[in-house]
Amino acid sequence: GSPAASALPPSASGMAAEDEAELNLLECRVCFERYGLGGQRRPRNLPCGHVLCRGCVEALGGSERRRLECPFCRRACGPAETSDCLPLLQLLELLEVLGPAGGSVPSAFGRSGSGAAGPAPSGLGLRQSLGGWGSLVNPTGVAACRRSGRLAVAHDGKKRIHVFGPSGFCLQRFGERGDAGNDIKYPLDVTVTLDGHVVVTDVGDRSVKAFDFEGRGVLAVQEGFCLPWGLDATPESEIILTDSEAGALYRLTADFKMGKLKKCQRIRSQLTSPRGVAVSHTSGAIVVIEHLKAQGPNNSSTRVKIFSAEMDLIRQMDSFGLNLVFPTKIYSTAVAFDKEDRIIVTDVCSRAVICLGKPEEFPIFNPLISHGLSYPIGLTYMANDSLVVLDGGDHSIKIYSS
Repeated sequence: GSPAASALPPSASGMAAEDEAELNLLECRVCFERYGLGGQRRPRNLPCGHVLCRGCVEALGGSERRRLECPFCRRACGPAETSDCLPLLQLLELLEVLGPAGGSVPSAFGRSGSGAAGPAPSGLGLRQSLGGWGSLVNPTGVAACRRSGRLAVAHDGKKRIHVFGPSGFCLQRFGERGDAGNDIKYPLDVTVTLDGHVVVTDVGDRSVKAFDFEGRGVLAVQEGFCLPWGLDATPESEIILTDSEAGALYRLTADFKMGKLKKCQRIRSQLTSPRGVAVSHTSGAIVVIEHLKAQGPNNSSTRVKIFSAEMDLIRQMDSFGLNLVFPTKIYSTAVAFDKEDRIIVTDVCSRAVICLGKPEEFPIFNPLISHGLSYPIGLTYMANDSLVVLDGGDHSIKIYSS
């Protein structure tokens, strides 16, 4: 059987592959209850990397709640060593935003809930699809090496980073799941520097870790981060990093070849849960996606903030403001600049990728991809200007070109 099927109860064995993946993603594999944002169903990471609901963690720990054994790999740990499974919580938040219709919300682009649609307005066509359940498990970040055309993907597999070559073959897997210095506990995002280093945010130990393309760990940075989330590399191979819990933006300067951190500078404070971030290779402008919490169900929203290279706020607009301009509520999880310096975002409400224009003309509304996506959570551009979308719904990377 497939990796997905082996985790399913017998009653689910006849389900379609995409349903299997969703079942694995949204249900505790011990009690088969659906995860929730709070209470006993809240998803928790064990140190070994397996995920259970809080109720099962407490039940396995017994009345003394001293030690528990992972039901899958038998590794022992204490309840205090468990932590919230943030990517799953983010997905649950999103599903709450989408409401009872879930992923079947008809989009503003004239697509019915069945998924039928015409061609993308920009003329972008799907050229290649990589990964899929079993190859990638709950992927959270994607980045491209502009020089070599290689793609790095962060996901929840035994080896956390997969590197794909331009032809689509997996060239390398590295970043063992574990507690050693160069292991990766729980990656959230990944970027690739121009000098060929793969840099990852690891929420498991609140660090930023850098590797070469052979998978050798060259640097681990722990500078008092609370929840390092999104990151992007500048043309000078500096790293721009969001700390979602601290509400801050950092710039990391390092000699990756020598494995030395030179400077870790907080360049912006008082942001609201910043997650996705992108740096323009043309102007140096920085775009940040903030996640806003509102009172009442289904009211969570996102805000796009644009800063100049000198960190002056140029423009900002939240979901409500964008909704006044555009025909759909935009809930964005990822952002990128294209080679023309236009801002591109994912929209998980309409399962689309949208161009918001250049910083000076923001916001315009130009849907680039309006069909064929189920949960677009990552974006990057390759050197040949192909657009790469990470689709968490079917655990795949989709590459589009005109």
